[in-house]
Amino acid sequence: MTYVCEITDQSGQPTLAIRTRSSVEDLPVVLGNAFGAIIDHITALGEKPAGAPYAAYFNMDMQDLDVEVGFPVEKPLAGTDIIQSGNLPQGKAATCLYTGPYAEMGVAYEALKNLIEESGYLPSGEAYEFYYDSPDTSPDKTRTLIMLPLKAVDD
Repeated sequence: MTYVCEITDQSGQPTLAIRTRSSVEDLPVVLGNAFGAIIDHITALGEKPAGAPYAAYFNMDMQDLDVEVGFPVEKPLAGTDIIQSGNLPQGKAATCLYTGPYAEMGVAYEALKNLIEESGYLPSGEAYEFYYDSPDTSPDKTRTLIMLPLKAVDD
């Protein structure tokens, strides 16, 4: 496994996403179903994703994850009753490009935590994971960009 962490400026981007809840055990199926539904919707609109699929985690309760599953898109697009139009956050973020099995990703999160402590910022609370490779990629070659939006210490 490898990882490289840094503080970056994120420009923000429109998204189409589904917000749901899931246990960590059910997450692969939940992500797969949501990604499929969103791709079908984007295609029906005559559009394409503008980047890698992502999951945003708003808590870390492994039995009841509050998760947003989506794709960045080039411009704001209409959603449905389930698929919502939204935005990726704009501003400072701690990012880490991690290569390796999902089950061992904790080391990259720990490295990000250390980087944030040294940076003079605080994490805003949510965690984004962008999945660059298909599920059939060898686990040791799977690339995930982890992004933790930041806020100033005095915010």
